[in-house]
Amino acid sequence: MVAEPRERAASSMPDGVGDDHKVLFAIPKKGRIHEEVMKIIKGSGLDAKRPERLDVAVHKDLPLKLVFLPSADIPTYVMEGNVDIGISGSDMLEEASFAAGHDRPVVEVMQELGIGKCKLCLQAPKDKCHLGPKVFVGKRIVTSFPELSRRFFEKHRDQASQETSIKVVSGSVEAACGLGLADAIVDLVETGTTMKAAGLDIVSDVLETEALLFRQVHNGSDPHGKDQIMNMIDQRIRGYITSTRFVMVVCNVHDVNMAEVTSLMPGKRSPTVTALKESGWHSVSALVKISDSNKVMDELAKAG
Repeated sequence: MVAEPRERAASSMPDGVGDDHKVLFAIPKKGRIHEEVMKIIKGSGLDAKRPERLDVAVHKDLPLKLVFLPSADIPTYVMEGNVDIGISGSDMLEEASFAAGHDRPVVEVMQELGIGKCKLCLQAPKDKCHLGPKVFVGKRIVTSFPELSRRFFEKHRDQASQETSIKVVSGSVEAACGLGLADAIVDLVETGTTMKAAGLDIVSDVLETEALLFRQVHNGSDPHGKDQIMNMIDQRIRGYITSTRFVMVVCNVHDVNMAEVTSLMPGKRSPTVTALKESGWHSVSALVKISDSNKVMDELAKAG
C-alpha cells in the first residue's frame, strides 16, 4: 500500500491556552457540524463570549475554556493531553488514532451526539460502481482519510494485487476523478448532492460516522477537580439532547387500561405511575420521542 506522506501541519492550538485549573473543551471552529455543536453548547449553558478573531472563550461561571479548533485536529489534541475534552466526528477520531499508530481510539467516548451522521464511502464514476471495491485495489485513490482508506483496501487486497496508491488532499476531493487525478475517491457522503454533481456514485461504504463527545482516558489522578467538571458537561449535554428529542406525556388511566397504556408509552426506562385519590385510577407519565408523540396520542385516545 503506497500512501503519500502527509506532514503534520503547524499547530492549530491558540497560544497561551493551557490552564491547569480550567477544563479545556475543544469545539469545531467551522465545518459541517459547527452550527449544530454550538446549539448543543448554548442549550447546555456551556457557551461563553468569544472575543472577535480569537479562538478561545472563557466561561464566566465555570472553570471552563472553550477552544475552537479544526475538527480533524481535535482527536489528536485530546489524545496527547493538550485539551481535556472535545467534540469531533468518529471518522476524525479513528483516522487520528490510526495515524498515531493505535489500533483503536485511545480516548474515553462519553456519548454519541446524534448529529453529523453520514458515511465515508468509496466513490467512483457511475459506470464503474457496479464492479465492486476489489476492482479499485491497486488503483489511484484520492482522499482526506488516508489511514481509513489504507485499512479498507488492505481488507480487499489479495497477495497478487498491486499496491493501492493513496493521494491525500484536504478539499474538493470529489473533483479528482474528473480531473484525471484518481480512479476513485474515499470521501464523506451526507446528502449525495456533491457526489452526483461530480458524476460519481457509491461503490462501497467504508465507515458510518457521527459526532462524539470524548475525553482523555482517566489515569486516576485529578488534582484540580477536572473530572467533576467534565462529568457535569456530559450530564448537561445529555439533558439538553433529551429535552430536544422527547416530550413528557401525562395521562390519567383506569386500572383496566393500565397494561395497554404503559405499553404505548414505555418511556426511556419505564413510565412513572402514581396512584390517584379516586380508587382504580392512576396518573401515568413518560418521555416519548417528539417524532412519535402524535401517533402515541392517537393510540392513547383509542385506549381510553
